Parts: sequence; C-alpha cells; structure tokens
Amino acid sequence: MTRRVLAVPRQGRRVRVVSVEGHSGSGKSTVAERVRRELAESGEPVATLTMEDLYPGWEGLERAPELLRTWVLEPLAEGRPPAWRRYDWELGAFEDRWRSLPEELAGGGTLLVEGCGSGASAVHESIDVLVWVAAPDHLRRARLDSREDADLYAPFRAVWARQEEALYRRDHPRERADLVVDNP
Repeated sequence: MTRRVLAVPRQGRRVRVVSVEGHSGSGKSTVAERVRRELAESGEPVATLTMEDLYPGWEGLERAPELLRTWVLEPLAEGRPPAWRRYDWELGAFEDRWRSLPEELAGGGTLLVEGCGSGASAVHESIDVLVWVAAPDHLRRARLDSREDADLYAPFRAVWARQEEALYRRDHPRERADLVVDNP
C-alpha cells in the first residue's frame, strides 16, 4: 500500500495528504500507523493527524471536516503552514495553544489524516489519496468493547454511530476511495 501512496502525485503542493477513513472500530489507527511506519522506513517525511484532535465533542463529527479543511488543508494548498487547536475531551473545549506540522514536513512529505470524517465531501478536493478501512460489524463492535477507553466511549457510542451513518449516507467516502483495505 505504501508504494501506491507514494505513486500518487501531489496536488500542486509539497505535502501529500492521505485520509484514512472508515467506521469506528474498523482499524483506521492501526492501518495509519502501519503506513506511517513504512513511509518513514522508506525515507519519506511523514506525520499523522488524528481527527480526534479536531472533533468538537461527541456530537461534533459533522463540523470536524470543515475544521480540517480551514485549519489544515487550505493552508497547505496555499503554501502556508497549517495550524489547529486540539480538542481537550476532559475539559470539553479546544485548547488555547495552536499546533502545527513537524518541521520535517516543511520541505515536503506525507500527512496522514486518520479518523471518521477525514474523507468527507468538504475535504475531498484537498486529499491526494483516500483510503477506506473496512471491517465486519461484529469485529468492529468487539474492537470498540476492548479499547482502553471503552468505558468512557460507551455512553456516546450510539450518538457517534448515528453521526457516522449520516455522514456516510450523505458523502459516500467508500465509493470515492482510492484504496479499500479490508481489515478483518
């Protein structure tokens, strides 16, 4: 998969943007980490941005792609450094501090954006590669149940699942994916 990512030309910018999209529990973080590691081992400067930093709370999935676009993808496309504020889940608000990409991406490389909404229609034109990660529902549920933060996530699971379904019915990122990774 890494060779396929590197083979895709950048859209007029020095940083290639790869979105790793899919339902909760599909294994997006695992796939993104594997790609990040392989890219780094090949000598490609690479960083990962998780959408969890951009969701404005448990009911913020719909708003997060717009934040990704305005804070990160538009500045990249315009040759400006992106900057975003990380959402603090314990405080229930965005941090005051602005974050940026690591210095090693200043000369080019790959930014992996991992999480639900990273392949939404609002950002599709700014993405070089859209990866859809798929897993059977029973396996996704088991993964969510075994997460370290499962108890914190449990009260919000149904709310989040409804937002995911609404996003995927409206935007159809799987149908637009450049790569589909079955992650059983």
